[in-house]
Amino acid sequence: MTTALTRGSRPLAIMATAAGAAVFIGAAGLVAGGSGTARAAGGPVVIEDGAIDLVPRLVDTALRLQLDDHSGGAPVVRDPSEVVVHAGPATKEEVISPAYPVVGERVDAYFLNGFLNAGRIYAPEPGWKGGEAGGDTEVRLADFDGPDTGLFALYTYTPEMDADDAPAVQHLGSDDGAPHSFTLPDNGERTEPTWAFTQEGVYRLTFTVTAGGRSDTETLAVVVGDDVDPASVVPGDGTTPTEPPDGPTPTPTPTATPTRPPAHVIDNGHLDLAARPAEDGLAFQIKEGTSQNYAWHEPGTVVLHVKPAAKRKIEEGYAFLGEPGDPVWLLPMRQVDGLVWPGWSTEEFTTADVRGDVSFRLDSVQGPGSVAVFSTGATGGVSVGLDSRDGLPDELHHSAHAHSHWNWTFTAEGVYRTTFTVGATLADGRTVSDTETLAWVVGNGTDPSTVVPGDDAEPTPAPTSPEPSATVPTPSVSDTPPPSATPPPSAAPPGPTEDAGPVPVPEASHPATTGTGAGPANASGSGGGSAPAGGLAATGSGAAVVAGGALAALVAGSGAFIAARRRRTAR
Repeated sequence: MTTALTRGSRPLAIMATAAGAAVFIGAAGLVAGGSGTARAAGGPVVIEDGAIDLVPRLVDTALRLQLDDHSGGAPVVRDPSEVVVHAGPATKEEVISPAYPVVGERVDAYFLNGFLNAGRIYAPEPGWKGGEAGGDTEVRLADFDGPDTGLFALYTYTPEMDADDAPAVQHLGSDDGAPHSFTLPDNGERTEPTWAFTQEGVYRLTFTVTAGGRSDTETLAVVVGDDVDPASVVPGDGTTPTEPPDGPTPTPTPTATPTRPPAHVIDNGHLDLAARPAEDGLAFQIKEGTSQNYAWHEPGTVVLHVKPAAKRKIEEGYAFLGEPGDPVWLLPMRQVDGLVWPGWSTEEFTTADVRGDVSFRLDSVQGPGSVAVFSTGATGGVSVGLDSRDGLPDELHHSAHAHSHWNWTFTAEGVYRTTFTVGATLADGRTVSDTETLAWVVGNGTDPSTVVPGDDAEPTPAPTSPEPSATVPTPSVSDTPPPSATPPPSAAPPGPTEDAGPVPVPEASHPATTGTGAGPANASGSGGGSAPAGGLAATGSGAAVVAGGALAALVAGSGAFIAARRRRTAR
């Protein structure tokens, strides 16, 4: 049966539960700078961001399926067979889809025009547009090729359908039980159904369009995830190699060689910036791993890699990060597989060991952009703890014997060095502190294994595609006083929640910051105070637990598949 593709037809109710989340982080590889179309030398046209339309149209009385590429600004008409569309790792979401025969089956999948992340991430925004073929057009999935376990589905699901708990309307699918065709109305309107892919890899979607007795067949290549370089993929059906580049092959820019021992690179999973008891009172160290399986590292031996999947668009209500729509690399409060998840830990101090709180002071930031650390509440409130954009030092106060997670953001690709002084007043009245510098690599412009960790007396490699962003001058560590041991009276902040990702646009604006930092959140431990409502409370062992409303923002998502398929099916 052929269904009609229309605007606002019925869709599907889904629960998103992880990688794509609810603060402007959604799951998670995107073209540097979000610049839209990029062309590899002599290779295919790679589209990684921006609007594109598949348009059946009459060209010299023949029906042609063409692609109108709006990703670079002025539209360019292309043949689908010369294009590679890249659905990077930021398009990944984990969903529960009622479209499955067994309700509640989980799926990690990649979505273009997905319900949760549409407009929040740098990704292609494919649409279909009729009105130029001389009548209604039948669109058929004539052939499909993809990863061995990969499925493709094209369907409609809207917020209105979600509110009505209506099912998704599936238009095309690669499995035998899915629709194989739909009707594109001759009304000139653009529709944006969701494109879904269940596995990383290279997909080749062959569409046949038919109108008025005329037909045309084109194959569109789609690279999903970051396992394959899209610039290396032959477009179309994969049988016609692209032309070799003209002129000499450019010589790669040499990268600097670290003069210290190679850094320990952490690019995924849980870690804590931790204050620990030491012989001289206090040590600042990095704890990598879980509470049952972990290792300790000196900050000067570690490089943290913020991978491209962290790239997002700044939303309204977050002016302290930059202009809405500008890029930002976000490590969210809630863990996302594939991204590093930095937290704060004072768990090895008991509440009897210190007077007041432990202080994490950001003394300086060296890098191509600014750094901010903030918490988001279940109801949308924002509390900014550290922000290099409006001047440093900033100070975040944390309860003893506790653990918490905050959102971390970086406004440009490149190498950053953040100098922290961690301090406390011990029970015997001694004021103790430790100052260390932690290196970060944001994006894929620099190989993190080539970066000298710590404060780096040697130059670090420059990113290949730096983002334009002003760097706020910051004082050196020697110019800053030791951190205070207790928060100022005005710092009675809301606690952070492990909210998943994108910052849901809050009503509250950025609170005013002071020289000691603004609105840091406290996570309390056993024997200490209590976390405010909506925050993280610490258990007796110092482990954080999610407060009641933290997962509410995760209800949403998309998906429409059946569980099995053949690798290649002729239609």
